[in-house]
Amino acid sequence: MTTVDKIEIEKFSKLANEWWDAENGKFKPLHLFNPARIAFIKEKLISHFKRNLNSEKPLKELKILDIGCGGGLLSEPMTRLGANVTGIDASIKNIKIAKLHAERNKLKINYLCSSPENLKIKKKFDVILNMEIIEHVEDVNFFLESCSSLLRREGIMFVATI
Repeated sequence: MTTVDKIEIEKFSKLANEWWDAENGKFKPLHLFNPARIAFIKEKLISHFKRNLNSEKPLKELKILDIGCGGGLLSEPMTRLGANVTGIDASIKNIKIAKLHAERNKLKINYLCSSPENLKIKKKFDVILNMEIIEHVEDVNFFLESCSSLLRREGIMFVATI
């Protein structure tokens, strides 16, 4: 079984160079929407994990898995907020763009080309982000089961779609 929709991966692989073009790229709507997304996620995580709202790094030491991370539009802000982020995407081109951008910004993010069911990491995550990915997967139920198996007890998973 797989969650990977090869047609969707091919489509996004062709767009990989546009991830960080906030002005003219195909992902401009995500760039415009990102501040609201980040604020929502931050607020919910601070509340759920009883963190200090006024801390410079309120997500310090939280282990976050960003599934379908694309070019890293959410992975990077979560890292800046103190989280230990792993970003996965089934497109190697997306992962290469994400790694390059993080490196340029001196951010330590563990980017891997994988799907949740094939992720070769033993640890569980405090937080799983499934943001604007669920509409691109092959089997939604299997996808959610695979994601849930990576979440630690008392963790929190976000699932959103446009």
